[in-house]
Amino acid sequence: MRNAMLAGIAALTVFGLAAGPAQAQRDPAYAAARAAGKVGEQADGYLGIVGAADPALQRLVDDINIKRRAVYAEKAKENNATLEAYALTAGCQAVARTTPGEKYRTPDGSWQTRTDAAPIRDARCP
Repeated sequence: MRNAMLAGIAALTVFGLAAGPAQAQRDPAYAAARAAGKVGEQADGYLGIVGAADPALQRLVDDINIKRRAVYAEKAKENNATLEAYALTAGCQAVARTTPGEKYRTPDGSWQTRTDAAPIRDARCP
């Protein structure tokens, strides 16, 4: 039952979250921070800061994460799931969608740079 719910959420995540990340990627500051390896995707569904953060970067990441949380809350309610379960599934998808050179956080908490190989994902990922 849990796996079926996560699989359903994963499918909805692909369609339901397409607008959120696409909107964020239109922001040149976000694109620059991502390309520079200053931010990365996390399995919890939120963007993380890699290393030290200046106030502008912190505001950018906070803004993106607030928007993500709002989408997750809405989609979780629509799908009778918890916010945390929906965010985890979204995070799994976001980590999987990283491209070579981009940063992501591994299950042990370390930041890695994506290579051509598949990223190391959380064992709870569908």
